Amino acid sequence: MASSAASSVRPPRPKKEPQALVIPKNAAEEQKLKLERLMKNPDKAVPIPEKMSEWAPRPPPEFVRDVMGSSAGAGSGEFHVYRHLRRREYQRQDYMDAMAEKQKLDAEFQKRLERNKIAAEEQTAKRRKKRQKLKEKKLMAKKMKLEQKKQEGAGPVAQRLSSHVPLLGSLGFAGSPCCGSSQSQEQPSSSSEEASGTEEEEEPSFIMGR
Repeated sequence: MASSAASSVRPPRPKKEPQALVIPKNAAEEQKLKLERLMKNPDKAVPIPEKMSEWAPRPPPEFVRDVMGSSAGAGSGEFHVYRHLRRREYQRQDYMDAMAEKQKLDAEFQKRLERNKIAAEEQTAKRRKKRQKLKEKKLMAKKMKLEQKKQEGAGPVAQRLSSHVPLLGSLGFAGSPCCGSSQSQEQPSSSSEEASGTEEEEEPSFIMGR
């Protein structure tokens, strides 16, 4: 009995800390207080409200029970029945008009999206073509610069070679200048031999004259 009595005794609840009363002055402070309250116990599940479904009129009954005949007299409560029926009919018509307007707006929005998409694709294609043209122009300009650099580099080399040709000819590495130089060297030697021969031939005449 004692053990059952001890087990039935509940443990004392923990005392809550006294909290200061804070009155929010604006929406931001109210939201801050709510967040602080939620973060004190993060393990606790937060109730998330579900999205409210759109209002729709009550569907018509499958079987109408309160059918009034043509010969029945109107009682004191028939006006209120008629008034409720009229209100429901007006609500149904308003709902149908609202749904038709919504469908029309959705269709217009989809058409506008399609038009904007086509226009964006055309603009993108136009810009892509423009970028491609600029890229091709840059490549052509780069090729032209490379060709000009090659031509400029080949020009000085040709000038240097043309300036070195006479030097090579004077050293005897070229054909025509070398031959010309050898002929010019042979000509003075032959002229000197001819001069010496004439002197030898004239000497006897001088001797005989003596």
